[in-house]
Amino acid sequence: MEGVSVAKIAKKMKLNNFTDGINLNDHRIVIADVNRPALQLNGFFEHFEQLRVEIIGTVEYVNLQKKTEEERKELYDAFLSFDIPCVIFCRGFEPDPMFLEAANRNKVPVLGTEQATSEFMAELINKLTEELAPCITIHGVLVDVYGEGLLIMGESGIGKSEAALELVKRGHRLVTDDVVEIRKINEHTLVGTSPEITRYFIELRGIGIINVKTLFGVECVKEKQNIDLVIKLSDWRKEDNYDRFGMEEEYTEILGNQVVCHSLPIRPGRNLAVICEAAAVNHRQKKMGYNAAQELYRRVQANFEKNSENE
Repeated sequence: MEGVSVAKIAKKMKLNNFTDGINLNDHRIVIADVNRPALQLNGFFEHFEQLRVEIIGTVEYVNLQKKTEEERKELYDAFLSFDIPCVIFCRGFEPDPMFLEAANRNKVPVLGTEQATSEFMAELINKLTEELAPCITIHGVLVDVYGEGLLIMGESGIGKSEAALELVKRGHRLVTDDVVEIRKINEHTLVGTSPEITRYFIELRGIGIINVKTLFGVECVKEKQNIDLVIKLSDWRKEDNYDRFGMEEEYTEILGNQVVCHSLPIRPGRNLAVICEAAAVNHRQKKMGYNAAQELYRRVQANFEKNSENE
């Protein structure tokens, strides 16, 4: 079903429910933007975006308290007649009985939080942006290596899970094995997480299923991670040409975003975990402005120029 349920957001944000008779699972939020209805609570409903979550802060609450009972009743009936996903009162404010009566009559959920309005709005928009982001599911392993989100891909049985397990043993953190849910937060950010049912489990052929969180502790797992680098594992083939210098970055496209990608051939004797660590650190160095391949090229060029001058 499109969007995210009000019940899920209420649970994650720890919101109070003032309308117990309304099933929050029946109401869905479809856009990440929110609205503070100061104008609407003064009778201005032109260009009113009713699909947004409505936030009641100090300004809106105090303004309503200054109105007469008849004015409030008229405004409540008009405001809550729209198909609003929910109304949230901040700073511990509570809706008056007349507001709740109109909300229950129009089946509009009314929630509350103790948080300051601006702080809550920022947190809510961030949460909705993540929940409503475009999402795909791919086959792979996601590990946090020195703060870099490393997505390991390849054919089934090639050694992705074994590499992830070795990385965990070396002090890094597992996000998900086998199934990676990827959400596009914006044009520069992809966030990977695990389906709840398989979270923190790894399948090892010949052994079975193990729980990384139980075996190695909570410090070895992570719920979600930005995807910074992709490593594609493939069987070694002598006739293929592999990049040995890394002068130019290669990319793979995920949900329209370009992510740096390395193709890593597999053959007996190669330590995948160490190579993955080196790839993550090298990628981090490049983001900080240092490129080892370019530095080597600069030294070689300088040496050629020096030898030419000596001749």
